[in-house]
Amino acid sequence: MKWFCLFAVFFFRFASAAETLMVCGGAEIALIDPADDGARKLWSWKAADYPEIPEALRKAFGTTTDMRLLEGGKRLAISSSGGGCALLEYATGRVLWSARVGNAHAIEPLPGGRLLVAGSLGADKLVLFHPDSGDRILWQTPLPSAHGVVWDDVRERLYAIGHDDLREFSLVDWETPTPSLKLESTTKLPDPDGHDLSAVPGSADLVFSTHAGVWRFDRESREVRPFEALKDQALVKCVSIHPGTGRIAFIQAKGGKAWWSDEVGFLKPEGRRAIPGVTLYKVRWIAAP
Repeated sequence: MKWFCLFAVFFFRFASAAETLMVCGGAEIALIDPADDGARKLWSWKAADYPEIPEALRKAFGTTTDMRLLEGGKRLAISSSGGGCALLEYATGRVLWSARVGNAHAIEPLPGGRLLVAGSLGADKLVLFHPDSGDRILWQTPLPSAHGVVWDDVRERLYAIGHDDLREFSLVDWETPTPSLKLESTTKLPDPDGHDLSAVPGSADLVFSTHAGVWRFDRESREVRPFEALKDQALVKCVSIHPGTGRIAFIQAKGGKAWWSDEVGFLKPEGRRAIPGVTLYKVRWIAAP
């Protein structure tokens, strides 16, 4: 066991030193090298392999929707539209915490070790947890078709996107046992079905997708404008921009009834990478620390 842990720590550092991608969509979350034509998996995780998750909740991770590294890459927060949410020890995959939020589509770490989950259609809310409190809900608020959440550590604001608008929240009573978030502003989306939400590195902008296109949101002016590289692309499920190179990775659904893809798209430079055996919904760059 000691040897395995040392190997896992070494492997994590090696994997993080390269420009790697983390992808999810089906039951598996995987780390891949975008330069590898065979899309070899450097690391993978499936709920079925971890008995720490209660048996009744294990099946709720069949369609994973988000993953966020935290604590300098030591832990990984994940969500699933099947209702499962979890916090993992990244190097080993061991599950540290789990809870259920209906149709969970995004998860984001907040200050003080708390986690915010966006529950989409059927749940339509934002839900706040602390792993130390198990699955007890600390705070929640309605948000129709909640799909994406981003914490801004500089501005100390949470941004959340739903079906029709993008909302900005501040923290209230955060150092107490009863924390909450206060709605500070609401910005109407240029078209409906708000989806992914992520930060543009080195910029005041967030990038978000809707049914018909991809957009920028300026956190200072609250102005919305097209994201030129993908502005006319419909059904984009996720956009991730590498903080060092600026290379763009994205997932675009196949269309029809398919909410997923079997390949990752790239811009700057352009390219496509098929990922055999993995259903793709979200992609995140894992950059060198």
